[in-house]
Amino acid sequence: MARFSHIVAVLPLVRPRSSGESGRVTATADRGRPSVGNVDQGPPSASPRRWPWFVAFAGFVALVGAAGFRAAPSVLIDPLHAEYGWSRGTISAAVSVNLVLYGLISPFAAALMERFGMRRVVACALLLVGVGSGLTVFMTSSWQLLLLWGVLVGTGTGAMALTLVATLTSRWFVRRRGLVSGLLTAGSAAGQLVFLPLVAMLATRYGWREASLAVALAALGVVPLVLAFLRDHPRDVGTTAYGAGPEDASDDAAPPQQQGGSAARAVRVLADVVRNRTFLLLAGGFAICGASTNGLIGTHFVPAAHDHGMPYTTAAGLLALVGIFDIIGTVASGWLTDRMDPRVLLGVYYTLRGGALVLLPQLFAPTTEPPMWAFVIFYGLDWVATVPPTVALCRQWFGHATGPIVFGWVFASHQLGAAVAAFAAGAARDQLGTYDVAWYGAGGLCVLATVMSLRIRRAPEREPSW
Repeated sequence: MARFSHIVAVLPLVRPRSSGESGRVTATADRGRPSVGNVDQGPPSASPRRWPWFVAFAGFVALVGAAGFRAAPSVLIDPLHAEYGWSRGTISAAVSVNLVLYGLISPFAAALMERFGMRRVVACALLLVGVGSGLTVFMTSSWQLLLLWGVLVGTGTGAMALTLVATLTSRWFVRRRGLVSGLLTAGSAAGQLVFLPLVAMLATRYGWREASLAVALAALGVVPLVLAFLRDHPRDVGTTAYGAGPEDASDDAAPPQQQGGSAARAVRVLADVVRNRTFLLLAGGFAICGASTNGLIGTHFVPAAHDHGMPYTTAAGLLALVGIFDIIGTVASGWLTDRMDPRVLLGVYYTLRGGALVLLPQLFAPTTEPPMWAFVIFYGLDWVATVPPTVALCRQWFGHATGPIVFGWVFASHQLGAAVAAFAAGAARDQLGTYDVAWYGAGGLCVLATVMSLRIRRAPEREPSW
C-alpha cells in the first residue's frame, strides 16, 4: 500500500495552467520542440492520434478494477450473516450507505476532475477502494462494516463512477461518443463478469475474507496503468479529440478557469439545473433505473435465488451472465444512441425492464430452467443500456463542460434510488420472508420511468461550451 501511495505522490502529473498560458499545443507549432511543461509525451511508442483510444482503454480498465466491490455484496450477505449473526437489513444498510455515497460523490468528482484532472482523481479513488476492501478482513462489528463497505469504498467508487465516462468522452471524442460511452460503461459489466464468479468461489471455498482481499488487490493493481495512460486533455499530449475538425477547435482548447472550489462548482451547477424540467425527468427516471438494477437485482438476486434452493455459485454465475450480455447491450445502446433519439431508447428500455421484473418471481427454482435463462439474457442486455442515451441527453441539453457535472447529479439520483431499493428489499425480506413485493414494485416503477423519459423535450441546438 505504501508503494502505491508513493507512486501517486511522486509521479509527474500534468501541471494546471492559468488562464494566461497557451490553451493548446498543436502538431504544427514547434513540432520538433514541444514545451516540456505543456505536452506530456507519455510512453515513447504512443502516437498522438492513438491517444484517445489509449485513454479510453485506461478508463475501461479502471472501471473494471473498481467493479470488484459491486460484485461482492450479493454473495457476501449470507456469509456475513452466518459468521456474525447480522440481519440482512443491517448488511443491506451498509450496502445502502455505499450506494448513496457512490452517487452523491459523483458530481463532486466531476468537478474535481475538471480542476485536478482525471488521472489524479481516478488513481486516488482506486486506492480508497483497495484500502476499504482490504481492511474489511479485520472488522468485528457492524459499525465497521458501515464505515468500510459504506463510507470508504462508497467514496472511492463514487469518485469514479460513470462521471468518468461522461468526462472522458466529452474531452477525447467528437465522433463515436455514443459508442465509446457504451464501451466504457461496459467496463463495470466486465468487472462484474470477472469478479462475481471469483468472489463467489473464494467465499464458498475459502471464506469471505479471501474474497475481500481479491477485490482489494484488483483495485490496487489497476493504479499503475491509470498513471501511465490516463490523460486529462488531448492538448496534454499534443493532439486533438478523436474526429475533431476545425469547427471543434473550441472543444480542444483549455476550459475556462473556474472560480471557487470543486465542491462549490458542483453545487452551483445543481442550483442552476434543479428547477429544469429535463433534469428532473432524467433524474427521476435514472433513480428508478438504479433501484431496479444495482439496488435490487445487483444486491438481492443471489439471496433470493438461494431462498428457492439454488446454490450460491449457480446464482452468482447467472448474475455474471447478466454481466456478459450487459457488455453487448451497452455497446449496442451506444451505437444506437449515435443514430436514434435517446428519449425513445430510454422509453423502450424501461418498458421492457418492468415487464421482466414482474415475471421474475415465477422463474426462481432450485435449478436453472429455460425461462430463467431468457430473463438473464434479456436483463443483461437492458442492465445499463440506459447510460449512453442519458449521457447524450445531458450533453445535448447542458453542454460539453457542464454536461458531465449534470450527469453526476443525475447519477446521484440513480444511486439514491439504488440505496432505497437495497435497504427496502432487505427489510421486506426480513419482515415478509419473501422478495416478491420488491420485484412487483420495481416493475411498476419502471412504467413510470418510461413516461418520464418520453416527456423529455428535444434538446435545442447548442454551440460547444468550454
